[in-house]
This record gives sequence, structure tokens and C-alpha cells, in this order.
Amino acid sequence: MTAVAVAGLTLTDVASAGALNDRSRPDHDKALQAGLEALVGDGSLPGMLMSVRDRNGRVTNYTAGVGDIRTKSKVPTDGYVRIASTTKMFTAVAILQLADEGKLALDDAVEKFLPGVVRGTGDGAAIDGRTITIRQLLNHTSGMTTGIPLMPNGILPIKDRYFDTREVLDAALAQAPTFAPGQDRVWGYSNNGYVLLGLVAQKVAGRPFAEVVTDRIINRIGLKETYYPAPGDREIRSPHPQGYLLPRNDKNQPIDGDLIDITRFDPSIAGPAGQMIATPSDVNKFLVALQEGRLIKPGRLAEMRQTVEAPGFPDNWRYGLGTIEMKLTCGITAYGHGGDADGFQTRTAITPEGRAVTLAGTNDEVHQYDVLAFFDKALCATK
Repeated sequence: MTAVAVAGLTLTDVASAGALNDRSRPDHDKALQAGLEALVGDGSLPGMLMSVRDRNGRVTNYTAGVGDIRTKSKVPTDGYVRIASTTKMFTAVAILQLADEGKLALDDAVEKFLPGVVRGTGDGAAIDGRTITIRQLLNHTSGMTTGIPLMPNGILPIKDRYFDTREVLDAALAQAPTFAPGQDRVWGYSNNGYVLLGLVAQKVAGRPFAEVVTDRIINRIGLKETYYPAPGDREIRSPHPQGYLLPRNDKNQPIDGDLIDITRFDPSIAGPAGQMIATPSDVNKFLVALQEGRLIKPGRLAEMRQTVEAPGFPDNWRYGLGTIEMKLTCGITAYGHGGDADGFQTRTAITPEGRAVTLAGTNDEVHQYDVLAFFDKALCATK
């Protein structure tokens, strides 16, 4: 996750990916629309889409740029996007639900649920499930390696390859740990740790992880436009914008040139760490349900929001249990996550008053700092 020619602009107040239960608002914040347009101004970030839900449940959806640089079609309002590491919030909630039910404790060792499975090999020999707890995986203090060893040359060579979750884990276990589990004041963002959490949830619940998330979260709160892609599914449901990458040289380094369409690829390498797809308004509904106590108990939500320092993230961000605490420039503290999948960057958060913002851009490699600044502005706005 990063510390983070335009053909036309659109703005509508009704989601095209499905009917909204929230009331939509016909007026919109002109400053936010202008800010969204600025993000797509040089064409390297072809399209932006955003859904804003105010504290009263009224929804305004924004778009800017183009949804397809070839056809110059408009960005679909509230279209489907890859939400990448925002998936981690769903994975964390599934684990916390199991804790609420007494089926696991956050300070249990991984070994209790996956005996003999988490044993490092080669450079990763020090990794041992007997010394790693569920809580450490949730807040990235487990020491699990931060890289994704199965894609050393990026997404393009493996975009059509399916990866089994155990295959991803085994590759991670061959990598040296970042630090000793729970080492004081040490933190390292680890997709591999969340892949492992998915296996824990699956073992405890006795069902495939996709089913755990679907039944316990998506169906429970009526998210009609959120899903965990089935094995082998490389598509994104319609309507959706196209996602793009910068071109590469022979060393896999970004270079100037025509953008590469990477909309279609197999996301299985991300699994419980970043595989899910949703519309911005549906992600906001998830944030509201979580904050209102419809997914986990209030005490558990408070525990989810107990944070640790997160070196490498923005200075005003700290990490909890699958959620990021963001201190905004307006003095408000919001909670949410973000994610970068090839072709899409997403940011989402909710304020204590219930203002939820989810935005997505269709190139994950450009303007990350500008997107974060705009995200802050959108959360702080009053309209």
C-alpha cells in the first residue's frame, strides 16, 4: 500500500450497479467535484469514482474522467472496482465475529488452529505458528514477511494464473521473517499474515473462506454489490471502469508510454488479504454497519480500533485490527482502510458522526499522495 486526455465528467445521484436503500441527494459539493476532476487532469489516472454517505444516510455519487481510454466512455456511476486491501477489514471482522462467539481468542497461537502448518523453511526457518498470535496477524506485528514472493516481476506474467491459498502461504514461509513476533514497537504490513488469517477463519468456521465472508458479512447486512470472486474468476461484474498500469521496461520498472489495460486478471494471489470486489456505496454500507454494531459487538469494535504505530504509513495514521486510524487535517479521527490492486487504488473511511467516503481511481501507480489529500478533504467536507 502506498503512503499512497480527459474526455468527460459525469455526476449522478443514483448508483448504476444496483438500487440503494439510502436516500440519494441531488445536490453535490462543487469543490469535491472540482478536486476529483483535478486528479484525472493529466490522463495518467484515467477515471475516478466516489460515493459519499452523510451522517443522515444521504448518498451522493461522483465520477470524473473516462471509464475506458479506448472508447472514451464515461466512468460508470458507483461501478464495481477491485477493493484490494480493503478486503482486510472483512477478514478481520470475520475473525472478530468468531472471537465474539468464543470460538477463538485473539491471543491464541496460530498453532492451536493450524497445528504443524506454520513452520518456516529455508530463509524463513524462524517462522513458527507456536509463537504467532491471531492478534499479531491482525495488527501486523507478527513478523510475517511483507513481500509477495510469487510475483517477483509484477502482475503481467501471472495475470491468468490461479494460486491456491496454501501455495501462497508456503511461498511466504520460505521467506525470512521481518522481525521476531510481537517485538516491541516493531510493525510490518503483511499480506501474507492476512492470507494466514483466512486459513484460520476457514478452519474454525469449517467452511471455505469465501463462504465465511459471504454468509457472515455480505448477506448479513445486505450488501448487494460486494463479492468474493469465485476460483478462476478473472472478470469484474458490470458496470465497471477499466483498470490500468503504467508500461514497463525489461526490469519491470514503470516507464512513459501508453497505459496497459489490466482490468482482467486472477486475484487469487491476494486471497483474504485483497481479493474482493465491490461498489463504493456498498463499502460505505459496510463501514456504517460495522460502526453501528451490526457486525461485531461494541466492545470488540473498540478493541479493533486499539492501534499501534505504523512506520511507513502517513504520520497521522496508526493501525488497529484490520483497520486504520486516520487523524484528518480538520481534527476528526476516521477509521477505514485502503488498497492497491493492479489497476485500481481505493480509499475508504468513516467518521464518528457517520460520514463515510469511499473513492477509487483506475491506476494504482500514480498520484497516490494527491488521492490521499483529496480523500482527507472529502471526509472533512460538510456537504
